[in-house]
Amino acid sequence: MKKKLTLTDKLIAAHATSGTLSAGEEVGLKIDCTLTQDATGTMAYLEFDAMGIGRVKTELSVAYVDHNTLGTGFENADDHRFLASAAKKFGLWYSCPGNGICHQVNLERFGVPGKTLLGSDSHTPTGGALGMLAIGAGGLDVAAAMGGEPYYIKHPYVIGIELTGKLQPFVSAKDVILEVLRRISVKGGVGCVLEYFGPGLSSLTVTQRATIANMGAETGATTSVFPSDEMTLDFLRRHGREDVWRPLAADEGAEYDKIIRIDLSTLEPLAACPHSPDNVKPVSELAGTRISQVCIGSCTNSSFADLAAAASILCGKQVAEGVSLTISPGSREVLSALTKAGATKILLDAGARLLECTCGPCIGMGQSPESGGVSLRTFNRNFKGRSGTADAEIYIVSPEVAAVSAIYGVITDPRTAGLDVTLIPEPEIYERNDNMLIPPPSEEESAKVELAFGPNIKPFPEQKPFPEKLSCICSLAVGDNITTDDIMPAGSKILPLRSNIPAISEYCFSGIDPTFPARAKAAGESIIVGGQNYGQGSSREHAALAPLYLGVRAVIAVSFARIHRSNLINMGIIPFTFVNPSDREGISQGDFLIIDNLSERIKEGGQITLKNETKGIIIPLECKLGERERELLLVGGLLRYIKSKA
Repeated sequence: MKKKLTLTDKLIAAHATSGTLSAGEEVGLKIDCTLTQDATGTMAYLEFDAMGIGRVKTELSVAYVDHNTLGTGFENADDHRFLASAAKKFGLWYSCPGNGICHQVNLERFGVPGKTLLGSDSHTPTGGALGMLAIGAGGLDVAAAMGGEPYYIKHPYVIGIELTGKLQPFVSAKDVILEVLRRISVKGGVGCVLEYFGPGLSSLTVTQRATIANMGAETGATTSVFPSDEMTLDFLRRHGREDVWRPLAADEGAEYDKIIRIDLSTLEPLAACPHSPDNVKPVSELAGTRISQVCIGSCTNSSFADLAAAASILCGKQVAEGVSLTISPGSREVLSALTKAGATKILLDAGARLLECTCGPCIGMGQSPESGGVSLRTFNRNFKGRSGTADAEIYIVSPEVAAVSAIYGVITDPRTAGLDVTLIPEPEIYERNDNMLIPPPSEEESAKVELAFGPNIKPFPEQKPFPEKLSCICSLAVGDNITTDDIMPAGSKILPLRSNIPAISEYCFSGIDPTFPARAKAAGESIIVGGQNYGQGSSREHAALAPLYLGVRAVIAVSFARIHRSNLINMGIIPFTFVNPSDREGISQGDFLIIDNLSERIKEGGQITLKNETKGIIIPLECKLGERERELLLVGGLLRYIKSKA
């Protein structure tokens, strides 16, 4: 009998260029579209330029500016000028600063059901709300895809999430994904796709699905996928793009590797408590906790519906004394629609502060809370220190919970507030204004463009040839769930250095051990040791680029987050795992470690022997690699690999 296929199976099969369609086996994917944002884009286009290809080979590629928009010096403005020139030279669309957050604008303008999308941002899976196979990756992978290279992943296991029932008043899509995180944790989706199906989908709009797909990245999932149905058609119609719609769904009775069932009607308002997106509790249990800040927006919750819901609650009310409320619209289109509907005035009259149509506070770009402050945010991550205030307590909540709590000055369950809310209706048709979205020029015009370099833009770090033997110290030993924010922090002080690896490397692991950069440089070569889920969080390849620059040749961990593992391999850093997780305790910072015959061991596969000279013990390691990953590592990284092929 023919297997009943999931939608994920169908999307992968339609784009597979090599490999098998069996879970866990490597498969190459043809990438139709790419996106970058400015925090990752400069390096991605430097890498693309180094490949010598000339012009992108994708159907569509877009360079967004939405992260580093705070002009505290020349660095960000120089990067924006470089990105604009790169878009013209290489044949991309360019979204100007202030036009909107990449994931929101991409849904509005460019998302197409059934297409593949690779983005140098971990929340690229937002596109799954439209029935796309949308995956976050490191900038070098995106650069390779722009050059026509397939993107390689292990064929994911597919977790089917069956939705039934209907959300109750003051319960939102944010509560759906928080419930998923509560059940499977920040590492429960690693190696998997979360695919949504069931009768409950009929009441979820594309923007609600986008919230769920966006924050599915916090489970470690490769991506999240929704069917393309009547709700999808309605979204595209409102944005004047119904011509790109087509129906897409799993086969009836599709075979999932695991099924999670959620009755939407039973959900209640939830919150992710400090300092992890899976530390989820009911808002009713947290009610009464005093707050000092509320931030509504980010790529997770900055659609018209999200901000209109907040405005409906705040209509005629005032933000509590001592509470700062900020609003970050997801795009200029959203802001324009809010203004036309009268919602912007409602928010401002209530005491809200209107910010740019950018990521802003989500990545620590302004609006850091007060010392020890409690901040409610509709964002996707609440890692310690990510807000820019090390001792702040960050809770992740829905726009409804955020707005009601802003009125009362304490965490409040909106179901108990006795509010009589009249919802602000969504526009039937959104007004389109693309004067800050610049199309690619002709090939002849592109040929005349020179890249605009500023003094802060430095070349891609040299990838060193593969070492035959590693004999060096352990420069750092860390625990479980080390995030890319831990490895390479964001924020207004550090983000402007994203184009300058020598400068930004000085902040590598600065929140854990500020002495690490100096120690690693002094060692020349070194190894980092970690626990479970090493490298969780964003797609930022700087979390691999900075260690590369500092001489890190290998990372040994109990397990790795998917994107970070790929980024390490792309940079020529070897990702070893412990055969016995308990052996992690056998290596301490400063221990002298030896691994012999690396080339032979990598080629053959199987176990690798590490000798800890300091402790006098032997530890077995593994380095499970696909054939392409093996070739890539042996030449010293992805850029060297592509050049060797050319």
